[in-house]
Amino acid sequence: MIERNQYLSKLISAKNNGFPKIITGIRRCGKSYLLKEIFKKHLIETGVSENQIIIIDLDEIKNAKYRNPIELDKYIREHCNKDIMNYVFIDELQLVSSIINPIYTEGKYVIANKEDKDIITFVEVLLGLSREKYIDVYATGSNSKMLSSDIITEFRDKATNITLTPLSFEEFCNYKKSSSSDTVFEYMRYGGMPLAVLKKGEEKKEYLKNLFETTYFKDILEHNNLKKSEALDSLCNIISEETGQLFNSTRIANIYKSTTRSKIDKDTVEQYINYFVDSFIIKEVTRFDVKGNSEIGALRKYYFVDNGLRNARLNFAYEDEGQMLENMVYNELIYNGYTVNVGSFEKYEKDKNGKSIRKCYEIDFIAKKGSKKYYIQVSNDISSLETRAREIRPFIALNDSFQKIIVINRPLEESLDSNGFVIIGIADFLLRFIK
Repeated sequence: MIERNQYLSKLISAKNNGFPKIITGIRRCGKSYLLKEIFKKHLIETGVSENQIIIIDLDEIKNAKYRNPIELDKYIREHCNKDIMNYVFIDELQLVSSIINPIYTEGKYVIANKEDKDIITFVEVLLGLSREKYIDVYATGSNSKMLSSDIITEFRDKATNITLTPLSFEEFCNYKKSSSSDTVFEYMRYGGMPLAVLKKGEEKKEYLKNLFETTYFKDILEHNNLKKSEALDSLCNIISEETGQLFNSTRIANIYKSTTRSKIDKDTVEQYINYFVDSFIIKEVTRFDVKGNSEIGALRKYYFVDNGLRNARLNFAYEDEGQMLENMVYNELIYNGYTVNVGSFEKYEKDKNGKSIRKCYEIDFIAKKGSKKYYIQVSNDISSLETRAREIRPFIALNDSFQKIIVINRPLEESLDSNGFVIIGIADFLLRFIK
């Protein structure tokens, strides 16, 4: 069994809290497995009887009737014992249809349209069930309707949201029982999608590549009523090739034009990128003015939620280890509870002629967690003096008291350079330093 201890702990903490627990995240990252295998095992080990656990797989034909929200609510209430706590797991919740309130349709069940006002959805079902003292309800979904990052808004803060990601590096190492350089490279290249981790060689590649065509793009097209995927495909490739680069919608539109020889306006670019973000395929990182202590500008960086997915978009042919490393570090910082921005600041300096000029500096990441604040540069290799000087230049120019770290793709334990900056290998950084 692949362990997901951090997420299991979140479910345990939320148990019996009076709110529905909504498990979201990119498709195929293990939401159903977390709930129906890992969490169920925990419940049974802590004394809960199998009879107290009610599992409804809405993607099974035998349960098609319960895709009607009223029938689903009725079924659950009929199968719960009011004298004990019942743990209700609803899988593939997005299959529940929205219907017009039957009071307005002579008691008939009529599928609601977008313009209909008085409708009944899975939101009302979950909120109603969670108000019962003998029901603790959990739900997952596996397409873009359920994955949409605004789904919790529909519950008006009356739900506990647990966002699941692919395996973290720590989870991957625990499963592999290794944190060697080979393990690091395998994770950087193929990522942590659970089924990909279980496959070997070429099977990993084919599985990851097929996820976009058969799952992710299909979901986005259906959810947003789009007819063609060509623009989605091209924009996804652009973001893959330019991972970790500063973007705005105009720049992306220009790259799109030069690579496809067709036009796309910046508003459409922004809209499509939001589709990727809402489906948890990519994450957006804003710039932060280190000296002004505020977010700045329209430029953004984008990282894939999983390195394997990013590399699959490039057919595993463009393996820039610096980009893979940076994507990996970002995801791990988020997994470990840090808020992350791109650092930026300006400073006036003298040129070789003594003239005052304004220079702009960028730091890969500013990571904050509680009282911790780190400036982080990520580099595949700093063995050359030129590369080393380039990486530490922003740190020297900044000259403040916060800890400055250079993460490199080497099996190196934490050390300090002559400036007092931390130099640390990727494995030590992820498995120990940021914990």
